[in-house]
Amino acid sequence: MSDKDLRNLPKVELHLHLDCCLSFDVVKKINPKIDIQTFNKNFKAPYSCSSVKEYIKCAEFAVDLMQDETSIKLVVEDLFKQLKAENVIYVEIRFAPLLHCRGELSADDVVEIVNNISKKCSDKYDIHYGLILCTLRHFNEMQSMETVRLVDKFKNTGVFALDIAADEAGHSLDNHVSAFNFANKNNIKSTAHAGEAKGPESIKETLKRLKVKRIGHGVRCVEDKSLMKHLSNNDIHLEICLTSNIKTATFESIALHSVDKIFKSNISLSLSTDGRTISNIDLTSEYELVMKEFGWDINDIKKTNLDAISNSFTTPEIKKELIKKINSSY
Repeated sequence: MSDKDLRNLPKVELHLHLDCCLSFDVVKKINPKIDIQTFNKNFKAPYSCSSVKEYIKCAEFAVDLMQDETSIKLVVEDLFKQLKAENVIYVEIRFAPLLHCRGELSADDVVEIVNNISKKCSDKYDIHYGLILCTLRHFNEMQSMETVRLVDKFKNTGVFALDIAADEAGHSLDNHVSAFNFANKNNIKSTAHAGEAKGPESIKETLKRLKVKRIGHGVRCVEDKSLMKHLSNNDIHLEICLTSNIKTATFESIALHSVDKIFKSNISLSLSTDGRTISNIDLTSEYELVMKEFGWDINDIKKTNLDAISNSFTTPEIKKELIKKINSSY
């Protein structure tokens, strides 16, 4: 299948960080002083970082630019244009509202701005969307609770779920259990990063303490056969980001990545970019990687998209619509 044909197929992306997707065009609009050399150095991660912590430092430059309404709107619309270019029909966009309050915006303002422009872009580009609000590993308990209360406040408007992201290896879950307990008691959906910078024990702890049904990354589950069986038997969905895992040194190469073993173990998974700019990748290219390296065919790609929409946080009606679209297109 040609790149063009693959690019035109409908796609679902569940694991996508807003502040990791700024194109050079939008960065230039926000700050004309940033040239292409500076952009490539500061906004794109090196091919192999020493850790997840080093990788996510690149997002700090983007966050610095996203401190006012105009800039945030530009970033969101820019992302939807990128998604439309490769026929993403459903996306879940995640971000940490508390990171965008260094100027005059409140966390509530940030969520409203992202949600309002996402609604407009959804209509304009015919892309269904949902927002996931992130607490971060280094946040304190109060910040985590503030984040989940934002999800609760906006949960019927386009905000779908709570996530915990950032440095898994450097910070425990202790400050965040209460936020996820609140989510579970108030019918708020959730996902959590785990099994990337730390091994299978981190996935087990996350499932036990946070009670999520989706795991961001989770790729080190292959180090524990009993955990893999648990994931399969309990329909835990893994949001896998191939190139990101190479850049963060979770794996040395695509050939050594665990995705094929996970896929063949009947564990539900989907493919995402994590961040299109920071990883310097798009979803079509991620598909091409697994097809070239592991011999996946178009039916395998179809299955990951069906698993993605089935495990998405959207409504049953939209799931039904998009499943039909995927089935008729592959």
